[in-house]
Amino acid sequence: MNIPENLLYTKEHEWVALEGDVATVGITDYAQGELGDIVFVELPKKGDATAAMTSCGSIEAVKAVADINAPFSGEVTEVNSGLESDPQLINQDPYGQGWMLKIKLTDIQEKDQLLSSDAYKELIA
Repeated sequence: MNIPENLLYTKEHEWVALEGDVATVGITDYAQGELGDIVFVELPKKGDATAAMTSCGSIEAVKAVADINAPFSGEVTEVNSGLESDPQLINQDPYGQGWMLKIKLTDIQEKDQLLSSDAYKELIA
């Protein structure tokens, strides 16, 4: 299972790549594996507000439907429009082409709620 060390993670299985005050968000390799074949993704719209650790979208898979939780409070600056026509990108490349959204943070201190790669490995062990 792929758990990149340069990312942060939520207990709800989202990954976060921080670049200044912008967070790129997706779901982990573990999460996509548990969900199975992803058939639909509902993402927030650009400009939508997010609140840390609350739902901002959903993922529909053959086996289940799951919430996408925003790891940070802020504003959605970009969404991965490629997922509309090809949600399987999440299964194929969860840390690359399967990214979901970008959030401009309002409180960088919220990152203290996130897990390191080692802590995430312990969570899913």
